[in-house]
Parts: sequence; C-alpha cells; structure tokens
Amino acid sequence: MGRQRLTPPTPDAGADPAQDRRFVTALARGLALLRCFGPADRWLAHQALARRSGLPQATVSRLTFTLCSLGYLRHRAATGEYALGPAVLTLGFSMLSNFQIGRIARPFMEALAEHTQAAISLGVRHDTSVVYVAHCRSTARLLLGLDVGTRLPFAETAMGRAMWCASTPGMRALIARRLQAEDAVRWPAREAGLRRAEADHAQCGYVASASEWEQEIAAIGVALDLGDGREPLALTVGGPAARLRGALLHEDFAPALVRTGREIVAAIQAAAWED
Repeated sequence: MGRQRLTPPTPDAGADPAQDRRFVTALARGLALLRCFGPADRWLAHQALARRSGLPQATVSRLTFTLCSLGYLRHRAATGEYALGPAVLTLGFSMLSNFQIGRIARPFMEALAEHTQAAISLGVRHDTSVVYVAHCRSTARLLLGLDVGTRLPFAETAMGRAMWCASTPGMRALIARRLQAEDAVRWPAREAGLRRAEADHAQCGYVASASEWEQEIAAIGVALDLGDGREPLALTVGGPAARLRGALLHEDFAPALVRTGREIVAAIQAAAWED
C-alpha cells in the first residue's frame, strides 16, 4: 500500500481565517509589520510601524527583535529605525521566479501595451490591497511609475473592482468585512464604488476607475477567472485620465482588454493541462 499524501489545510473560501483555531496570530502580526513598508519607504521608525500596523508598541518591539534576528528586518541603532532585510528579498524573488502565470501572460500584455500605448498590469489580491505580479509599459511616455510588487488599494482601483465582480458571494463578504474594519468611515463610499463596478461589469464586461487612488490617473480592468477554484486575478489598462476616456477607451481599448483577458486565461489553462 502506497503512502497516503497529506494535503495541507487551507482556509475555506469566504470564511474569516482569523477565527480558525489553526490561525497563528503572532505570525500574522509579524507579516503585517513587514507589509508596513511601501515602495517609497527605506527606513521606518518604531512609532511609524506601530501606527501603520495598528499594533501596540510593546508588540512591535518583540516582533521587530524577532524579525531582525531572522534577517527580515535591519535595525539602525543611531536613529531607532528599521528597514527590510535581505531575507524578504529572497522570499520575493523566489515567488516571482516561480510565478508562471506572469510569464505566460507577458506576451499578450506586451501586445496590448503597444496597441493602447498605455501601461498593462496583472495583479492578485492581498488582504485589502492588490499587488502587481506582472507589468508592461508601451514605448510611449507615461505618467505611471509603477512596477511588479506595487501595492494599490482594492476598492478604489479598476484592478480591485474587477476582482470583486468575479469573486464568489462568500469572498465578497469577507473582503467587505476587512475593508470596513480597516476604515469604517470610508467604507460607505468604497461600498458604493464597488456596487457601481458591479453594474458596469454586468453591462459592459469591464470596470473602471478615474483619479480615485491617484490624481489624473485612470484605468479599466477585467477579471481573469482560471476556473480552478482560486481567487480571480485582474488585468488592467492604465494611463493619464485625459487620454483614457471617450470612444478611444470604450470602443477600442476596452474590447482589446476583454479579448486579451480571454486569451491569457486560455493560455494559462492550456499550460496547466500540458503540465
């Protein structure tokens, strides 16, 4: 008799993993501390980490000591500030090098970038944010200085709204709870934007955002449902709001985006079948 393969437990879709007895709160807090660092952050003070993470300063002290000991953070004693350590880069590069979806999608994204002369991005959801896993720029001069690893808000972006529209009711409920807990004051406006996106998606097959997360930047997005039970990804076309509008956007760029999304899904599914 062959050995039985053990499948690691995974959270149920739509359930709050923090309520599960298998959830390790200390680990979650440590990862939350690492997520406090944005693309523009080199060093952050202890107080900034506590404020951004929402954790007590005593907890931050214990976590930073542990993360520094393991190489995930560096400490500058002269100022009391912290920076991400080499161990974080090792994890990131390992994930990206094995993220075959981005590799498969890139030729399609490059073709769409040249067609639209805009920025094309592929992303996944991470808690209440979206994260770029692939990004292509056209040869045109753009205002978007974004790249792989960029983290953007979920509710205010075309990428997040596209994911929302393709998510299951249970997953939507979980995301809504997270967004409301993150900022109860902003939640009504965020919810209204997500509901508008649902209506747009039902009518047009894509969603949009305009100057909502960054001034003068607009984007349209579609979800990529791979049909294997995982959360949907999203593909977006982004650029200056003054250009991404009118007939050019809705009669040219949007159909090209929808078509490219279908081509990427078909290519990923074909590659999975071959494997």
